[in-house]
Amino acid sequence: MASLETIDLLARAQLEARRLGFTIVLRDVPPDVRELIGLAGLDEVLPVEPRRQPEEREEPLGVEEERQLGDLPA
Repeated sequence: MASLETIDLLARAQLEARRLGFTIVLRDVPPDVRELIGLAGLDEVLPVEPRRQPEEREEPLGVEEERQLGDLPA
């Protein structure tokens, strides 16, 4: 479970990243962490990437096509 201490650490990491010219974007954030970020008023400081939904015809990751191998050289 997330705590305000966790949110504070994330905000401090973001501050340091921005000082260095970078930005931290959070991914796959659990709902309780999102809620704490909002309650702390840090929505704009700690951007959260929206969860991506696979498209209807999107191929699953892994093998793209199946092939038969010819005879292997001896």
